[in-house]
Amino acid sequence: MAKPDNRADNAAHLQKSINNTIENMEQTEEYLAEHAEEISPQEKETLQAKNERREQSLDAFREEMRDETAHQESQ
Repeated sequence: MAKPDNRADNAAHLQKSINNTIENMEQTEEYLAEHAEEISPQEKETLQAKNERREQSLDAFREEMRDETAHQESQ
């Protein structure tokens, strides 16, 4: 038997994911700023690409958060 869809804490989980992603992005930017002279161009490019993917994830998380908020308001 399938479990019922419990969306009660989805918004909290999404917000936690958003906060963690922002924190990771900020830490990466700080690392790049502090160690720019020490890291290879390839590592710099890798970290910048990772932050670009994180930005895309943030967009998706925020869209999910809007959907979740709309769902909760309709209940």
